[in-house]
Amino acid sequence: QVQLVESGGGLVQPGGSLRLSCVASGFTFSAYAMRWYRQAPGKERELAAHITRTGGSTNYADSVKGRFTISRDNAKNTVYLQMNSLKPEDTAVYYCNARSMTTMTKGDYWGQGTQVTVSS
Repeated sequence: QVQLVESGGGLVQPGGSLRLSCVASGFTFSAYAMRWYRQAPGKERELAAHITRTGGSTNYADSVKGRFTISRDNAKNTVYLQMNSLKPEDTAVYYCNARSMTTMTKGDYWGQGTQVTVSS
């Protein structure tokens, strides 16, 4: 069955770094674009980062651009989010998302979320 398992969240001080990981199983990982979303308490879920199937192109929200880096290792069925220079406003639950709109691999899968708290 399809699973997206996130890890790497936790408590960090402002200016610190974290690396989130999301391990996928139960589907053809390389056929799916991967995304990291985040949602702070009382706020709407927002797209933080996106990466194409091969990792050849990435996109970031303006709020994280220059500080976050999304990457993937298709051999390990894993997508990463390296977060540097963290700010209190980065505090949120971070969700891993796999999506494909092609005829043969159409799907939209979500992880359980991992909490990131940036506080002094």
